[in-house]
Amino acid sequence: MAAVGGAAAWPFVTYAQPSGTSMRQIGYVGGLRQPAPKSPFNCFNAGLRDLGWIEGRNINIIYKGTDGSSQSFADATRDLINLQPELIVTPSTPATLAAKAATDKIPVVFISVSDPVASGVVKSLARPDGNMTGVSNFLPATTAKLLELISIVAPKTSRVGVLFDPTNAGKLLEVRELRAAAEMLRVELVSMEAKSTGDLDRALPIAVETGCHAVITLVDGVTIKNKEQITEFVTRKRLLGIYQVSDFVEAGGLMSYGLNYCRHYRRASSYVDRILKGSKPADLPVEQPTEFELVINMKVARALGLDIPATLLARADEVIE
Repeated sequence: MAAVGGAAAWPFVTYAQPSGTSMRQIGYVGGLRQPAPKSPFNCFNAGLRDLGWIEGRNINIIYKGTDGSSQSFADATRDLINLQPELIVTPSTPATLAAKAATDKIPVVFISVSDPVASGVVKSLARPDGNMTGVSNFLPATTAKLLELISIVAPKTSRVGVLFDPTNAGKLLEVRELRAAAEMLRVELVSMEAKSTGDLDRALPIAVETGCHAVITLVDGVTIKNKEQITEFVTRKRLLGIYQVSDFVEAGGLMSYGLNYCRHYRRASSYVDRILKGSKPADLPVEQPTEFELVINMKVARALGLDIPATLLARADEVIE
């Protein structure tokens, strides 16, 4: 499929369209210019295939990539709407808010909105109202666990840096939860704000300059795109790196706690299926995840001289050796 509107498109294989089958068209506003080989987008697409929606056969997916910034989500959404898709899929809070600002008519299925009600995306989880529904990533309610993990692995930790995009409304909710947890644990939080890739060279050294012992990285378009740079810096500076998704641990980070994003994205495909078959977004309650995973990189732990408690290892869903 050729690039659309200047953004790189995912190179899907095109199949011959069966006789009598109409081609449905949906849009997807991604956080990267092009999905990575292990991108959750591929899990979403696999979920569609399980439901009978085959790219190039009976459904066309227009992928609009971004650089992860709020403005690029707005630009990509506007370009996508000009192509008049039947439905738009938005895999983040910024992408979802951009879609909400751009249209109240085209159905929108969101995948990873931290708190859809608090973010102003829907009126309620049970009755979304309007043209938007989907699956929440429920991250604000689990963010405090990241601090708890640090206190278990390194109980003397007193200062922790938090790397996040301050223009992402979902991340602001998560930072608020972290601050509440930090107050209870008597830990000082240091903000490390990065609105774009270019900000990382300034934001990352803040952890060292302020004497942080650990860094929590909140997943967003900027951080996931630069996971190798982030994990390399954090580990090289001998800081404890705690993340929300296992991608960072696989890239060399210490530990993650959060959703299994592959399963999460597959769940969202059922919303697309139901809407394409006639359901209205307003009638489909927003789902919240119930499965979370703990991943620990023991190679990194040993390099940092950490003694991971056996009880924590027993709780881990995956231990990378």
